[in-house]
Amino acid sequence: MSASTPFSSVNSPSLAPVSHSRAVLVTGAAKRIGRGVALEFARQGWDVAVHYGESEREAHATVTDIEALGRRAVALKADLAVETEVERLVPACVEAFGGLNCIVNCASRFDEDTAVDFGYAKLLEMTAVNVAAPLTLARMLHAITPDAAAEDRTLRGVVINVLDQKLYNMNPDYLSYTLTKAALDNATVALAQALGPKLRVAGLAPGLTLISAGQTPASFESAHRVTPLNRASTVDDVAQAACYLANAHGVTGTTLVVDGGQHLVPSPRDVMYMIGAQKP
Repeated sequence: MSASTPFSSVNSPSLAPVSHSRAVLVTGAAKRIGRGVALEFARQGWDVAVHYGESEREAHATVTDIEALGRRAVALKADLAVETEVERLVPACVEAFGGLNCIVNCASRFDEDTAVDFGYAKLLEMTAVNVAAPLTLARMLHAITPDAAAEDRTLRGVVINVLDQKLYNMNPDYLSYTLTKAALDNATVALAQALGPKLRVAGLAPGLTLISAGQTPASFESAHRVTPLNRASTVDDVAQAACYLANAHGVTGTTLVVDGGQHLVPSPRDVMYMIGAQKP
């Protein structure tokens, strides 16, 4: 694959043969939580496909960092709102690594709207990225997972859908985003039922993890501490939980909430509106 195609790769011939490797595709792996997940999988011995949309420079930097950890990596560009581009990701991983064992759906659209100003276009755009793309990738991973995985759990594929703690402590903010994550939460159960025993499907729901646009460092730190553990999730927390789920052969159709207990503290508004956040 050349750099001029939608998929570009950087491989090292000195690394372990494909047959002795496990490979994971992490969507949205160029930056933020996705990058942390990709690097943790590499530390734990996985080869990693780094999906990105627009962040090409950051994606290739992540590839370089993964290779420095002694694993193979490939950077794959795809618009998750375009079905044909999503359908090319799994074959590209197989081409790069000889197979694919795990998909972590980190990428998502996070646009602001409410019940009084939402529109079809925004809701449908977020549904394509936040729901349809993970469903398509799960279907394609199931298709390439060997039939022997039905009996040999070490051969099973696994899909990990990154959700949000707010599903367990509902508030009305970011309405379309929340609805798409709720759909993906339910899809996690339905896919686990439909695609087993060849595939496991699990959810991972972080809490407040990184500063977002509209938050100051001070407001982020204050909101981050409003939990029973005096902190919400860190990137390392989320990445380690994703790796746990990838290796937890008995876990499917359920969600692991990794938020320091944030979902246990009632909140009528999204964390973006808490303690000094620059929101109305």
